[in-house]
Amino acid sequence: MTKKISIIGSGFSSLSAACYLAKAGYRVSIFEKNNSIGGRARQMKKEGFTFDMGPSWYWMPDVFEKFFADFGKSVSDYYHISKLNPAYKVIFGQNDEILIGDELDRIYETFEEVEKGSAAKLKKFITTARDNYVIAIDKLVYRPGISPLELVTTETITRLNRFFSNISKEIRKEFKNEKLIKILEFPVLFLGAKPSATPSFYSFMNYADFGLGTWHPKGGMFSVVKGMESLAKSLGVEIVTNANVEKINVHKGRCIGLMVNGKNYDSDIVVSGADYEHSESLLAEEYRQYSDKYWDKKTFAPSSLLFYVGFDKKLKNIEHHNLFFDTDFDKHAKSIYDNPSWPEEPLFYANFTSKTDPDTAPDGCENGFFLIPLAPGIEDNEEIRTLYFNKIITRFERLTGQEVQNNIIFKQSFCVSDFIKDYNSYKGNAYGMANTLLQTAFLRPKLKSKKVANLFFTGQLTVPGPGVPPSLISGKLVSGIIESEYQPRPVEALSVT
Repeated sequence: MTKKISIIGSGFSSLSAACYLAKAGYRVSIFEKNNSIGGRARQMKKEGFTFDMGPSWYWMPDVFEKFFADFGKSVSDYYHISKLNPAYKVIFGQNDEILIGDELDRIYETFEEVEKGSAAKLKKFITTARDNYVIAIDKLVYRPGISPLELVTTETITRLNRFFSNISKEIRKEFKNEKLIKILEFPVLFLGAKPSATPSFYSFMNYADFGLGTWHPKGGMFSVVKGMESLAKSLGVEIVTNANVEKINVHKGRCIGLMVNGKNYDSDIVVSGADYEHSESLLAEEYRQYSDKYWDKKTFAPSSLLFYVGFDKKLKNIEHHNLFFDTDFDKHAKSIYDNPSWPEEPLFYANFTSKTDPDTAPDGCENGFFLIPLAPGIEDNEEIRTLYFNKIITRFERLTGQEVQNNIIFKQSFCVSDFIKDYNSYKGNAYGMANTLLQTAFLRPKLKSKKVANLFFTGQLTVPGPGVPPSLISGKLVSGIIESEYQPRPVEALSVT
């Protein structure tokens, strides 16, 4: 008899797990509490404008290709991507900015112009980063985090020092210009921790940035969600929205299904792609693996204050992706990790997909996505949101040399309390648990429950970690564990259409 699997949530990791499990022959149903799929990667449409509500960077294109290739497909079967040039702009002050190009040779030239001799140093740094990337992808990130021995390979043994040094230290040994240092430290922020707390092995993110480039899926990141949804449905996956999971049902230590909107659904296996801490709160206390004290001691990735803004004109002096590093990075980082509070002068990020993807805004208009990284769990209210929008939009006008406030058609915000309400996110974190040394691989929360049979987890709080590509991988890892322990029906009975 075919085993039935219920999956909580419809983010990248859940969709990934659903596809792999359906391909293996299981009957798979996804239950999503919101009225649309995608989790943090939902889409918002308003007055002719289209916004990705969460993830906006398409890095590591090889991971996306590997995912679809596992089903005999390719990315191009579902959506179109184009490489951005420039990849992004970094703004340090008025008329003080650096463009990061789409090819390594251009980036080397840019570095050399800023700091004489830095091109040769960057080539050496990127060579190491590329080697780390190959090791990470081929040897580490596709392992399920069950044993510390997963980290022991011929290649990692020779790089043990890179797990005990940190990114910031390694970069500062070679580069002296603070602007270049900030650019090189930027990619590891996707891992959720400050550079001084991130092992230097994770320089592979610099290769993901400079070596593999920054891409854009036409229509936005939600195009990836729609592509995965299409694949999942072709494999027979059932997706139910407006389906709030209220309880994970357990009988004699074995998971037997879910309570959804007050109704019980029997299931042989349950996989939760929802926030891990919230998922365990759906269990009786005796079945929870991790205590409140455990979660409180962990280093979480930042939360964010987000603004989705429609402008009634085309904007000047901006690129698709823009980093505003015109204030003190270290002070902002301390407000996130050391003394959780609102930053006095925040760094911020802005993207305008309409710059390269005109269909995401009406003719003659621009869509703006603004993000301020914040400590999770801090106070959040409309008054504070308004104050911080005024802070960044005033700086945006000054730094880009244009007035825009009178050209705002609408703005909508999303912050800590929304992450909690919409995603059941622990303290309102935006993208999981940081990849610090003590929160890497087997030291992260487990894919398989140790206390409840037939209960599994996937997503950014388990392995391999935060980010969109790791979420795709997490779905594959959990499905692999399930397939190894349970016998599905023969795969010959399935076809991918």
